Amino acid sequence: MIQEETELDVADNTGAKKVKCFRILGGTRRRYAFIGDIVIASVKEANPKGVVKKGDKVRVVIVRTKKYTYRKDGSKLRFYDNSGVIIDDKNNPRGTRIFGSIAREVRDKGFIKISSLAPEVI
Repeated sequence: MIQEETELDVADNTGAKKVKCFRILGGTRRRYAFIGDIVIASVKEANPKGVVKKGDKVRVVIVRTKKYTYRKDGSKLRFYDNSGVIIDDKNNPRGTRIFGSIAREVRDKGFIKISSLAPEVI
């Protein structure tokens, strides 16, 4: 469960390390974002030689959350961190590598390229 002012780790190689969410897309009164949702965030920590710089405004798709994700078969899934992948306007990842495992819900929401780059889809 991601809301405004939540800090996220970045799970790709764009150069950003931490981003802070300040808007959740999908409705005017939308309060929380879950796995597979898109948020607008500001880069708070970045590698100086990366693609994105500190202070940049980026679109991020959520790939891992600490909050349980409930599935239709009754199982629930939880990760150890809140993470996202930086995407462009066409919902393609800006980086060329994805670090760590991602949830299957990301692929179900239409981010096929992200799920194919990830080392493990849970």
